[in-house]
Amino acid sequence: MTTVISTLFISLDGVTEIDPAWHFPYFDENMGAAVAADYEGTDVLLLGRTTYDSFAGAWPLREGAGEVDAGFAKQLGDLRKVVATHDAGDLGWRNAAATDDVLATVAALRREPGVEKVLVAGSVSIVRQLLRAGELDEVSLLIHPVVAGHGDRLFDHVDLQPLRLVRSAVFPTGVVHLHYAMAELPNTHGYDDIVDDVPGGQQPAE
Repeated sequence: MTTVISTLFISLDGVTEIDPAWHFPYFDENMGAAVAADYEGTDVLLLGRTTYDSFAGAWPLREGAGEVDAGFAKQLGDLRKVVATHDAGDLGWRNAAATDDVLATVAALRREPGVEKVLVAGSVSIVRQLLRAGELDEVSLLIHPVVAGHGDRLFDHVDLQPLRLVRSAVFPTGVVHLHYAMAELPNTHGYDDIVDDVPGGQQPAE
């Protein structure tokens, strides 16, 4: 079975449009380990064009430089990458192919033997599209303890979507790593069903 997972850096007010001014001060070995865990076992990396251009503009150079981050850069280069774009030209990075239909591509990947994990890195517009279509299985959020104040927010233009917490961790910097799976609401209660649980609602036993 194929699992489609989103991994995102995000501010406390939901901004996923990363600003280096508030992102890098919180990046430490704990966040690095969390990112490594998110990428572990990934068979296909699914990227929006903006995120892809950011990756392709940096990581091949870092791989070539051979410095401390070259290993991760090579891992990204070696990964099979599918890029959501209407431009069918050469994407300029090895193992990268274009798609102009994300939902059809995800459906095909779910049927493809050997594809067990599809990771969506960043690419918030793709994440929203998958959420709306019910094609996202899990989301990994590295929540920075900062209010960004402005920028693209993850859950803008997304309908009600209950989540189930799979695991969590709190880093010394205050970053909280929350990993969720898609879920259903726990029940159909309204106010009349929960009134006894309101503070003071329960009467002491005689």
